Amino acid sequence: MTLVVVTRLLLSFAALAFAVCAFGARGAAPLYDPVFLNIGINCQWQPRCERQQRDAMRDAAKFIAARHPSLPAIHQCNRNARRGPSRVDWVGFNRCIRNKHLGQAARLR
Repeated sequence: MTLVVVTRLLLSFAALAFAVCAFGARGAAPLYDPVFLNIGINCQWQPRCERQQRDAMRDAAKFIAARHPSLPAIHQCNRNARRGPSRVDWVGFNRCIRNKHLGQAARLR
């Protein structure tokens, strides 16, 4: 009887440990993080390129929060930085959004 109890206890601990590991792996999987998946696909999973893209995304977000560029400028940079229907090159977007001459051509007309 004691052997059965010990075996059930060990199996329950093993199942609990497996569930905890599976939950942690799901949070780290790129399939559940669309931004990370986008950057990974654009960079073909090269760590240096991924780091550059993440840094550019963070810098662009800080710039937009601080400077509040116009919506047409943001939309134009989104179009310019596209690599496909749902992929964005964040380095290109960051450079575009910081361009001082971006909205001047439309204002001169």
